[in-house]
Amino acid sequence: MTESARAHLRRSIEAIEAIAPEFVAIRRQIHAHPELAFEERRTSDLVAELLTAWGYEVHRGLGTTGVVGRLSKGQGTRTLGIRADMDALPIQEKTGLDYASTQPGKMHACGHDGHTAILLCAARYLAESVDFNGTLNLIFQPAEENEGGALRMLEDGLFERFPCDEIYALHNAPGLPVGQIGLIAGPAMASFDRATVTLTGRSAHGAMPHHGIDVMQGVASMVLGLQSIVSREIDALKSAVITVGSIQAGATYNVVPESATIKIGVRALDPKVRTHLETRLRDFVAAQAQSFQLQAEVVYERKYPVLVNHDRQTERAREVAVRLLGEDNVVSRGPVMGSEDFAYMLEQRPGAYIRLGNGLGQDGGCMVHNPLYDFNDRALPVGAAFWTSLTQSYLA
Repeated sequence: MTESARAHLRRSIEAIEAIAPEFVAIRRQIHAHPELAFEERRTSDLVAELLTAWGYEVHRGLGTTGVVGRLSKGQGTRTLGIRADMDALPIQEKTGLDYASTQPGKMHACGHDGHTAILLCAARYLAESVDFNGTLNLIFQPAEENEGGALRMLEDGLFERFPCDEIYALHNAPGLPVGQIGLIAGPAMASFDRATVTLTGRSAHGAMPHHGIDVMQGVASMVLGLQSIVSREIDALKSAVITVGSIQAGATYNVVPESATIKIGVRALDPKVRTHLETRLRDFVAAQAQSFQLQAEVVYERKYPVLVNHDRQTERAREVAVRLLGEDNVVSRGPVMGSEDFAYMLEQRPGAYIRLGNGLGQDGGCMVHNPLYDFNDRALPVGAAFWTSLTQSYLA
């Protein structure tokens, strides 16, 4: 990088840091008013209002509550997409912060408030202070948490209406210091599927179980036996997880219940492993049910695919991060067994998913999906500067 380029980059970072407090306030406003999947109307209103004020062409209603802001400069034909998620989680907040959730049972426990504020900060700076040559599409997505808002936006014609040659997103990463970025090419996040197993036997008095067919015996055997699929059928060098998250059966002490429902989460980092897990789970449940004289129904839902970062785009993001933060602050990060519906977008367009340091220990290190979690506001200008630099790099 030339000295002139370094000076320009320093000025950009300083300018973003100067406006960052405004977006910290916006982030905290969003945090105090969390909205669940497909309910993000207040947040969407705020995003649309700000983008319009900065000169973006604003489109609403994709995926129900999604917002896309489009900004073109120069005569360039390149198009870039950057996505931020907006939804909160059904968690009761316990942080005690001044800006804690005002909505009982709802909380921004995954930092989507931060992701939205980061992209808004970058949006303002790019509109007011940066010359580029092409079209920028800023995608504010609803319903990332288990509801597939990305897929809904795609089904509503996202990439047909707003072409993107490349697509990027980021997520805050507790356990990674503020000021660092992590990324990895290839599989970066696991697929997520869920199975609902309903077992039916015959009810009986608890004192005379021989008059019934006990579903609880089948449940106990299945919960333990399911783990043998991972431990004995999947290559130890290929990651997979089967999690029994819920068992619902019976209501009292002395009755053999007639039925039971088991809810199971299934994750993998390889599409072939994903298919094998589904096949074997179905076979295993059927065999176990037969051995205990039970009837079994399996409803298997394929949810999020494996998130795969494209090689060239991951390298582009790495180069931008190194110029911005230095070689020591760009690390290999992942893969992880969590899931992300940004995977749907990466199936249709080349791009990459980036991890943004949220801090260690008391400095933002509390894991996501936790009632004590909070996004680290010191990470906001870092993320905004990254989006700004990536846009300048690609739409040069």
